[in-house]
Amino acid sequence: MTRVWQWNRPVTVREVLEDLQQERSIAYTTVMTVMDNLHQKGWVRREVDGRAYRYTAVSTRAAYSAALMNEAWSRSDNPAAALVAFFGMMSAEQREALQDAVRMVSPNLAETTPGDPAEPTAGAAGDDAPADDATQESGR
Repeated sequence: MTRVWQWNRPVTVREVLEDLQQERSIAYTTVMTVMDNLHQKGWVRREVDGRAYRYTAVSTRAAYSAALMNEAWSRSDNPAAALVAFFGMMSAEQREALQDAVRMVSPNLAETTPGDPAEPTAGAAGDDAPADDATQESGR
């Protein structure tokens, strides 16, 4: 998947094979089997191109990573503790990326809670924006 995501275009087994062979010896049939498995699992789609297939990623690497994190978090019996433990494992660069991500979604939260510093925290915990709007409108 890394190669498919890096190239961000339809790729053939031969292209992936040639790229991988720069690092290690690997058989064509091995790469073909892996690409077929990725197709069977729904991670890539494929289109016939002559006698070969061209494979394209179904989602971005970021979307895939987000889905993995969401799946792991949703399986926790204590999601808040899981998040605290996860944050504790983060490097300084990862914490900075998290802060950037929070700032990117914060304007949406700020629009629903102008002037009230306590309200955005409740919205950030996972409440849907429409519910926040309705609650705040009735409370004014």
